[in-house]
Amino acid sequence: MKITEQEVRYVAGLANLELGPEEIHRMAHDLDEILTHIDKLNELDTSNVEPMAQVLYEAGETATLREDAAGASFDNDTALANAPLPGAGHFKVPKIIER
Repeated sequence: MKITEQEVRYVAGLANLELGPEEIHRMAHDLDEILTHIDKLNELDTSNVEPMAQVLYEAGETATLREDAAGASFDNDTALANAPLPGAGHFKVPKIIER
């Protein structure tokens, strides 16, 4: 599969990235190599391979590594104590996405 530089520009635009001409050329090459490798993996016969949910040990479908339990916590004021710009009980952050 051949990735075009136009497709790289499109994906970079979706990711809000500005790429130079050399970077676009390099990314097109790298992405093409990745997709070529994926095509090779798709050629493998996996029809006799059972699906795995946990690779560490054999376990049932609902097995987990540990029980979910609430741990020690702190109050909102403590969490915001070192925030550069707290307000109304929340962290205030500057707007970074503009289109």
